[in-house]
Amino acid sequence: MAATAYIEELGEKSLLPPGTTFNDVTESVARVTETKAPRGWWMLFLPSVALLGVMVACIGYLLSMGVGVWGNNAPNYWAWDITNFVWWIGIGHAGTLISAILFLFRQNWRTSINRFAEAMTVFAVLCAGIFPALHTGRPWFDYYLFPIPNQMAIWPNFKSPLMWDVFAVSTYLTISVIFWFVGLIPDFATLRDRSKSLLRRRIYGFFALGWRSSHRHWQHYERAYLIFAAISTPLVLSVHSVVSFDFATSVIPGWHTTIFPPYFVAGAVFSGFALVLTLMLITRTVFGMENLITIKHLDLMNKFMLATGMMVGYAYAMEFYIAWYSGNPYESWVFMHNRLGFGMLDSDGNWGPLWWSYWAMVSCNVLAPQIFWFKKMRTNIPVMFIVTIFINIGMWFERFVIIVTSLYRDFIPGSWGPFEATWIDILLYMGTFGLFMTLFLLFIRWIPMIAIAEVKMTLPHAHPHPEDDHHQPAAAAVAPAE
Repeated sequence: MAATAYIEELGEKSLLPPGTTFNDVTESVARVTETKAPRGWWMLFLPSVALLGVMVACIGYLLSMGVGVWGNNAPNYWAWDITNFVWWIGIGHAGTLISAILFLFRQNWRTSINRFAEAMTVFAVLCAGIFPALHTGRPWFDYYLFPIPNQMAIWPNFKSPLMWDVFAVSTYLTISVIFWFVGLIPDFATLRDRSKSLLRRRIYGFFALGWRSSHRHWQHYERAYLIFAAISTPLVLSVHSVVSFDFATSVIPGWHTTIFPPYFVAGAVFSGFALVLTLMLITRTVFGMENLITIKHLDLMNKFMLATGMMVGYAYAMEFYIAWYSGNPYESWVFMHNRLGFGMLDSDGNWGPLWWSYWAMVSCNVLAPQIFWFKKMRTNIPVMFIVTIFINIGMWFERFVIIVTSLYRDFIPGSWGPFEATWIDILLYMGTFGLFMTLFLLFIRWIPMIAIAEVKMTLPHAHPHPEDDHHQPAAAAVAPAE
């Protein structure tokens, strides 16, 4: 009786609905891969494939015509392409944070959302890599970026932060893929054992790596998962810090500041959480996952976005303080005139050409999340969906503001030049959404979108040693993977 009461007490603390069993978890996740795709999935998949085709066509056109088809010009050598690169890299940071750092801190609420975030990390980094590869102008020579022998005997310049990017991003992608795959092994075995066709059984069996849910297998699995979580944790800080060095190590006003590494990391986590929540809300509705992705999970994620949004807002304010305190007139000009628009009224009384991008950034990233101070708003599905869309837009504007407003009016007025995106800029960016969503939709269709084994570990029935009032061990029901 004492053991039963203890299990009931654990159930009350669980984020999942009371009475959830191991079989409920298995059935809810596995049925998505075993039944026909719902109409909502096809309504998302077909436009995504169409956008993917647009991306392929745009890349083909760019390779045949050259990067001049982009809107990049002097002095805007970095424009939409690098803006999109930094935005996509930032999107991928939530995966490592949710999976690795929250795992190390033993936060059980991560188990219902970490698989989404891990997959999103991998797909976002793939989308990000497209832009710097094309930005080089001759992507068929991009292997020069790696320290391998080549016919020109040209070696990378390791003093360049752009080279640091190559190694940081490739390392991050490699570790993220391995970490994602290791977590999938027990779930692949579950799908293998449930498969009714020989082909499915062999495919899932191949990726399950002979998993039999033995005690020895679980020991090796938990040790490997912990090691990769520990390896992945520094990458959250290092990767986007290295990306920020692309800017911070230069002498361009608006870039040359030491606040960039923590500022970029906070912004990356902020934008990553927003896109994770956007996709979760859609998938939760289409596949009926309300029993595993509960309002409690969404509430906790909204709290994270509120906290990181305030960090980003603080960084925005500190940039102006640093510009003022430095006494550098060029820094003050970039922030007060190029970005805010103050003092840039022309003869017609109009503000500077890009003031709207800065205020759009502040409105979306600083003001919009403040609604999450109220629990009623944090638990309102339409409200949180709209706010996450605003945050995704605002974080793209943040990268645009950092890059373009710092470049389009530099030290010499005679070299000032406006920036206007071309249709190839826009379509290529939209096409990367097609690549991302195509990969993501295929993932949720054929791979368990929620970590079955990890969610089961959080259920009260999985508690190995419930004790009675006299601290005597009592029997607990611990079910194997179904």
